[in-house]
Amino acid sequence: MTRRESLSLSEWAVLACLVERARHGYDIAAELAPGSELGTVWRVTRQVVYRALDRLDALGLARPGPAEASAGGPPRQVYEATGAGRERLESWLAQPVEHLRDVRSALLLKLVVCGRLDVDVRPLVEAQRKRLAGPLAALAEPPGGDPVAMWRHHSAAAVAAFLEALAAASPDP
Repeated sequence: MTRRESLSLSEWAVLACLVERARHGYDIAAELAPGSELGTVWRVTRQVVYRALDRLDALGLARPGPAEASAGGPPRQVYEATGAGRERLESWLAQPVEHLRDVRSALLLKLVVCGRLDVDVRPLVEAQRKRLAGPLAALAEPPGGDPVAMWRHHSAAAVAAFLEALAAASPDP
């Protein structure tokens, strides 16, 4: 049996938190809760955070570090990203999303993580513009009365405008 090597968006979010700094699961869950900066893009429950930590550890992308004392209970296990985990996240952050539907989740998560880690987003934005140029062009013409076609057209127009605004907001130095 082969294990799944690709990561879910929740696992990427947890790994990003660990690359930012070593943390325990409860702290990561707070970073990915509704109302937090990351949680406005992608929410992850505490149970999923702990499953993600186990999986990241099994893949060699994170490792347990020293336990941290807790005021209200047992010590909390702190995790840290490994060198492989840092490299894997860096590579993931550089890759554009494949589909228009992934802009709302994966691309926004990547952009927020880049901001938190002080990673230049210009290469990602340019790669994303190139990757989606064909699909955006194919959906540029306003459709007739089909509501699904209209939704796809307007969603594509919004993504195109968003990518243009990102490119304009981060000009070359």
